[in-house]
Amino acid sequence: MDFVVERYLPGLDRDALERAFARLRQATEEMRGEGTHVRYLGSTVVPQDEACFCQFEADSEEAVIEASRRAGVPSHRVVVAVTVTNRERRRHEP
Repeated sequence: MDFVVERYLPGLDRDALERAFARLRQATEEMRGEGTHVRYLGSTVVPQDEACFCQFEADSEEAVIEASRRAGVPSHRVVVAVTVTNRERRRHEP
């Protein structure tokens, strides 16, 4: 199942965000090593709103919350999501 975590991270700069994302990757890798199905897929940051939306694949909401706790990154809202990808990418020529 896919999940999105809404986070409000006022005042964080790019370096701090990248460190937080690295901690999320590490936490989910550790949890998988312990037998919990959870994977950090990436994030979308909206600087104007000081918001961040992190995508996860996991068996449960609890696994996503635990990964965030271990990474030291607050989870303001966790919701089930549907991921749609565009597999065909076109190169835009000037």
